[in-house]
Amino acid sequence: MNMKSLATHRVAVAAGLVLALGCGVSAHASTTAAKSTTAAKAPIAACSQKVLGVSATKEPANSKDARHLLLAVQNTGTKKCELYRYPLVRLGAGRNTARVIKESDPNPGVPVVLGPGDEAYAGLLVNGPMDEYEAKTITLSLQGRKPGSRPSKPIDVPMPVKTLYANDFQRVTYWTTAPGYALDFIMSR
Repeated sequence: MNMKSLATHRVAVAAGLVLALGCGVSAHASTTAAKSTTAAKAPIAACSQKVLGVSATKEPANSKDARHLLLAVQNTGTKKCELYRYPLVRLGAGRNTARVIKESDPNPGVPVVLGPGDEAYAGLLVNGPMDEYEAKTITLSLQGRKPGSRPSKPIDVPMPVKTLYANDFQRVTYWTTAPGYALDFIMSR
């Protein structure tokens, strides 16, 4: 083998090695990219009673009656979860759940994502100018990703007062991460 053909042979071997390594790295990189893309698009689970702490406070705190409530949920889990639309709230033995205040949806169709420790709020108007009944319980149900579905069992919310005086005029807001925003829709009613 002459020097010229030896040099050509070495260049060809080196080029083949580079090409082979390049393809291997490229194949590995594209596999890694595909895995991370799939992981990034994995859906976030719906929040459930297993990972939420719940509370209700009267607003303003020093008011005589408990006509306006701020419902709060906190993600006590270790992963993100999503809240959909608004809570389904039933006061005492009421026949119906509270109707939603439609204009209170800050981002129509977008769920509220709660990271670990994050909170979300909904305002609840307990009564209006109608006949009232005594309510000694608040039950909150979450909505699932699809309208009408529920990812969890009903949650008993601790009462902010011994008895609420409710009626069929009850109204609730969509979930939001801003308590003041939720209260804006019920305090003027």
